[in-house]
Amino acid sequence: MHIVVNEELKDEYEALERSLLAEGCRDALVLWGDTLVDGHNRYGICRKHDIPFNTVQHDRFQSIDDVHLWMIEQHLGRRSVSDFQRGVLALRKREILAERRARAAANGGEDSPDLPFDTEGAQPAMAKPARVNPNDSRKEIAREARISSNQVGMIEKIRKEAAPEVVAAVKAGSLSISAAAAVATLPEDEQRAAATGGDAELKQAAKRVRESKRKPREKPSDDVLALREQVADLEAENRNLRREIDTLRARLGERPVDPDEEPAE
Repeated sequence: MHIVVNEELKDEYEALERSLLAEGCRDALVLWGDTLVDGHNRYGICRKHDIPFNTVQHDRFQSIDDVHLWMIEQHLGRRSVSDFQRGVLALRKREILAERRARAAANGGEDSPDLPFDTEGAQPAMAKPARVNPNDSRKEIAREARISSNQVGMIEKIRKEAAPEVVAAVKAGSLSISAAAAVATLPEDEQRAAATGGDAELKQAAKRVRESKRKPREKPSDDVLALREQVADLEAENRNLRREIDTLRARLGERPVDPDEEPAE
């Protein structure tokens, strides 16, 4: 298996570990019942070093969908989340809300509210967000994820068709979204073979796919070539005639005529 260590993420984890060792765990971990909702890295570090921590119950969650939506909202607002991850989160949010509304329609229209939550001060937020229409266009999803509509389309393709190794590479940041979408068009065994060769081979595979899709420039037909020759000959003949006219006018003592000059009335 090809594993990539993202140094930026590693540095963030180590910085968090140093902070917890120096200052303790000041922010409470958020629970829903006995399920950890927020603070997974803090929980792991605290358990590793026996650092005391507090917890707070999030009693406004009504279902696991509420938990997923809350976590998605949290991650969408973080600068450290990559474009690919934000796109996946926004698409997943749309799917969850679409599934929820489908269930509500089947149950006579009863639906739980789509509530966001905030861990600032370890207290749930009471504000209700704007609902996301399940028929949102790619443009609206792109706006929420802060990426382009084209990228949303590519991320959808990666989610549906890319081999796990290709998805892992784009998640790690070693393969761009566009390159991963190109590789995803290959049969799965070819994707896996490219991934086995490492990041360089994946990029080469993407390059080969792109080059294969480029349409070669069509050569002009014989008729077009013949017409172009005729036009060139006529333009040359026209220039020669103008020179002869200018020569004759010079002999008669007349000023050469500028072809762009308006004739005198």
